[in-house]
Amino acid sequence: MDKKMMSVLGLLSINMVLAQKDSINQKIIEEVVITGQYNPQSINKSIYKVEVINEQQIKNMAATNVAEVLNQSLNILITPDTKSGNSTANILGLDGNYVKILIDNIPVVGDTGLGSNIDLTKLSLNNIERIEVVQGSMGVEYGNGALAGVINIITKKSASQKVSLRASVQEESVRDGYSWRKRGKGRHIQNLNIGYNLNNNLYLSLSFNHNDFMGYEGSKMGYKYFERDNNRGYDWNPKNQYDINALLKYSKGNTSLFYKISYLNEKFNFYNPVVERDPLNDGEGGVTYTSKDREYNTERWINQFNIQTKLGNIHYLGDFSYQNQDRQYRDYIYDIPQRSIRTKDKSLSYYDTKVFYSRGMFSNFLNSNRFDFQLGYELDHTNGYAALIALEGLGNNIIKRKIFTYANFISAEWNVNDKLTLRPGARLSLSDRFENQFNYSLSARYKTSENSNIRGVFGSANRYPTYEELFMYFVNTNHDVQGNPDLDPEKGFSVGMFWDQNFSTTGNWKIAYSLNALYMDVKDRIELVTIKLPSTFKYLNINAYKSLLFSANVDFRKDQFVFRLKASVNGISREMIDLAQTSPTDFKYNLQAGASATYSLKKFQTQFALYYKYSGEEQRYVSNGTGYDLGKMGDFHMMDFIVTQPLWKNQFDLSVGVKNIFDVTSVSNTAVNSVGHEISTGVSNLFYGRSYIARLTYQF
Repeated sequence: MDKKMMSVLGLLSINMVLAQKDSINQKIIEEVVITGQYNPQSINKSIYKVEVINEQQIKNMAATNVAEVLNQSLNILITPDTKSGNSTANILGLDGNYVKILIDNIPVVGDTGLGSNIDLTKLSLNNIERIEVVQGSMGVEYGNGALAGVINIITKKSASQKVSLRASVQEESVRDGYSWRKRGKGRHIQNLNIGYNLNNNLYLSLSFNHNDFMGYEGSKMGYKYFERDNNRGYDWNPKNQYDINALLKYSKGNTSLFYKISYLNEKFNFYNPVVERDPLNDGEGGVTYTSKDREYNTERWINQFNIQTKLGNIHYLGDFSYQNQDRQYRDYIYDIPQRSIRTKDKSLSYYDTKVFYSRGMFSNFLNSNRFDFQLGYELDHTNGYAALIALEGLGNNIIKRKIFTYANFISAEWNVNDKLTLRPGARLSLSDRFENQFNYSLSARYKTSENSNIRGVFGSANRYPTYEELFMYFVNTNHDVQGNPDLDPEKGFSVGMFWDQNFSTTGNWKIAYSLNALYMDVKDRIELVTIKLPSTFKYLNINAYKSLLFSANVDFRKDQFVFRLKASVNGISREMIDLAQTSPTDFKYNLQAGASATYSLKKFQTQFALYYKYSGEEQRYVSNGTGYDLGKMGDFHMMDFIVTQPLWKNQFDLSVGVKNIFDVTSVSNTAVNSVGHEISTGVSNLFYGRSYIARLTYQF
């Protein structure tokens, strides 16, 4: 048997043995979700299939940002870019441009727009209540970019105590290195949360988070290295983040208001592998060695105002948000032997996005439990520019844009009887740049018993082209890569069937399982294709994409023991057209499997948490210039083990553990096209290897 699989079974067995030795009763409270709902709804009654990752699960993982949490979910692959420092979510084989990222139902601003292609490492878990994930097209509810799914991050907005405080310090090694100060030697996280109930109606909270990742050298030799062999720098460059959040909430009767402001500052250092030999002109033949390094600084402000109230019988929910993200860079010449900066350029912005966003929904017009409908609007005014200087040779080609989109949507929820609920919906989106977009949906939930539901969901969505796809211009003696201002939005739909059931056994075991099937089809897919040999490329609406997913999971609970198993098979068909060549369109299938186990000892309240995920080999066709080859991305195993011990009347928690037990760093990858300015290396850096963690938390 594979040694990694033996390790998995061994650690799972330890948890199961502990469960047989000691147990106490555990009360299970049904979770509430808001994604795609008229009003907060129990997960069992939700019209959509919603995956919930709650606060306790997040705590057990000892995760520090949203990317780390979602890495444990099946059919979600976090794809990091070690050059930019960004990590985005890939769902059903589609990248971050097809996944809508929300915080409290509001799309998050990113480098290139609103809600899509968001760096998940910029979203800390400080003050997070839960994360809700819906896979499939959600264009009626969430508009542009919600093709592959929606990830909704729900923050805390209340506390039971008059005053609440939580502070924690977390230290992590980075593979085989750890130091408080040295680059490439560890990760250091501190956070603080303060909540205060001013009276029965007013609640105030403040939170602060600092995450300092000192980089990982990997196959490189660090920033002090000055041999001229392109081995200087880091596989994972250093990144330092600060984020601050403040919230004020007022609630009385049927009215609830809150205002939230968030600020993020991120500094990302890129150490150039290219080293230059510079004469000192000292008359003695002296030389030094320099490199042109770059410092990236990102600032993001999010202002959000939310109102929930009743206008007579009508429920009104309104969100208003102003957001800004400015990503700047500064080049400097670093004298490596002298450890000093010789010259430094001024800071310049190359991504600057300002967004005003509003979303409003009216429901409960008929004040009936049998039938209800909802009217809504959404508007997005985005103003900004992209200089695209991240691509060498572009200089200061600044692309300015101002895009306004407005949408109206309507849906109705009909409880046909005590068992069957139907919800049809439609959305019309208007844009000053693109043609009108029409999306539609039909969802149904059938209650087969008190503990069983079958859901059927059909929905469509569109995706507007990005900056690069519309305006990229990268032309020199070796390359000709151009955007296309005449691109049309992509269009797609998904249809899914989901069956959930839970029951209890005579031995006090609580068992829940689900079977799921989801099909997705994307038309007019935008791809960078060869239009002229040898190196002329252009973005065109030319390709098609289909995804077919089958998944199942089962949960076992008894007293303080929880054991979960999950598995999925995802098939992907891509039609790609390159010059006169068309790729094969047969489905290529990928297997994923996962397991988790948590257990608490009664006497000492020690919490054990184990998480495992297997990602099977992926295959896809890639262009070789004259045809298509079958590329492959290798499989890998991930496992984390965390132990948490309450101390001193439960006011302190000490967590220790190991992440990435199997020491995964990179996987072979020949499934990436070498087009334009990018050259495929045949390897994808996914993780920086095994790390050991320790976290101390104080709360009252």
